[in-house]
Amino acid sequence: MARFLLSRRTLLTGAALGATAPLSGCFDFLADRDDPVRNVMETANSLTYRVQRMLLGSDDLAREYPASEIRQGQRPNGSTDPQDEDYRALLDQDFAPYRLTVDGLVDRPLRVSLDEIRAMPARTQITRHDCVEGWSCIAQWTGTPLGYVLDQAMTRPAARFVVFDCFDSYGSGLVAPVRYYESIDIRDARHAQTILAYGLNGQTLPVENGAPLRVRVERQLGYKMAKYIRAIHVTDTLAGFGGGNGGYWEDNGYEWFAGI
Repeated sequence: MARFLLSRRTLLTGAALGATAPLSGCFDFLADRDDPVRNVMETANSLTYRVQRMLLGSDDLAREYPASEIRQGQRPNGSTDPQDEDYRALLDQDFAPYRLTVDGLVDRPLRVSLDEIRAMPARTQITRHDCVEGWSCIAQWTGTPLGYVLDQAMTRPAARFVVFDCFDSYGSGLVAPVRYYESIDIRDARHAQTILAYGLNGQTLPVENGAPLRVRVERQLGYKMAKYIRAIHVTDTLAGFGGGNGGYWEDNGYEWFAGI
């Protein structure tokens, strides 16, 4: 069984990297949503999602490691020092005024402080972060299970996705800054290892790693693990968020489902 799980992880990681690797090169067709080659790739992405969902059971856990495997600090991914004014204002006050909003297809919308989140049931896990760029890092994460937060908000039966609205923006010069966002389906949102992390390696989550909150989705690649979370929207469709593809990088050609 262990040998099969290793092979499956290698296969899925390879598939995800293969689908996103061209994005680092000069593939101009990715910018043209009417291009037939792009359409073929998007069809393949949909097939990849269905195949991965068949291979990944809803309750299967990502591997967890002993503390002896933590041999370096967690390497940051994505943006590391947001300059957005609303974020800097919160940072200057050590996030005391911070409030996480949970809304959308819920019966009891939430607006909770960081202290209130830290008072919720917590989970600590030592897992491996796999980046689409090819590096990995093992670290200990502590946070509140996202499923618990969704239960407090009382998600409605129609809920299919969870969208993370973030404080950090991408783009400069001729490109207008765009707020980072990401999304996962409700199955991954309620997975036992999906947490809203506020602690890293026994310390408060640092700014470069996503303070005050980042999501950990341990069975997907790193770009799915949104940092600097400002709000969580529960929805039945990804249309209306960003470019409608489920995330900032997905709007730029990455796969929406990046399971490993």
